[in-house]
Amino acid sequence: MTADRPPLRAVIADDQALVRTGFRMILAADGIEVTAEAADGAEAVAAVRRTRPDVVLMDIRMPEMDGIEATRHIADGAGPAGTRVVILTTYDLDEYVYAALTAGASGFLLKDVTPEHLVAALRLVRTGDALLAPAITRRLIERFAPHDEPRTVAPHRDLSGLTPRELEVLRLLATGLSNAELASRLFLSPTTVKSHVGRILSKLDLRDRVQAVVLAYETGLITPGGDARSPGREDPPGR
Repeated sequence: MTADRPPLRAVIADDQALVRTGFRMILAADGIEVTAEAADGAEAVAAVRRTRPDVVLMDIRMPEMDGIEATRHIADGAGPAGTRVVILTTYDLDEYVYAALTAGASGFLLKDVTPEHLVAALRLVRTGDALLAPAITRRLIERFAPHDEPRTVAPHRDLSGLTPRELEVLRLLATGLSNAELASRLFLSPTTVKSHVGRILSKLDLRDRVQAVVLAYETGLITPGGDARSPGREDPPGR
């Protein structure tokens, strides 16, 4: 915590009271304020509306409403725009990660995470970063996303507001390239690429780069197994 930034605030959602207590103790020991606990997804959504936390630690398997559905409600506006969701589960299965990310989560952690890693993860997502590399997200989408269903996109996620250069950056970002790799590919400075990525996230109302990757697939900008190379652009010799 810095002098000019308030302490991070979190909601813990898990149907096991002992798990919630353990996570609360870990977070409190590092100065993170737990604003509420929830035993199911519906309680989690209500807690987010009531306490407006920075981050929600969300279990997947809960009664009444599971963590995936609760995440979807929070991402769709049940909480403040800045609230991030980090999924916590005992199940290390790709389909859970994919479901969580497409619902709007900014990260995924297993419940055996170390206290240090847990705290660092929450602080990371608060800054707008994500806990999964875009390359991992791309792999998950290519494995689990439908390949032949028509894709639709909400009006506020219309890609027509992006410039041709921003569309090109988004296509390549969706392949999992880092800012440095994007800069090399497009012959731009890393600072310029960072500015392009920031504008893309702002224009499309996205929380982080991982959500940009998901959106690129959902809108059909890039397809599972497809090439993200921009039309009319050739790679230089030897690349």
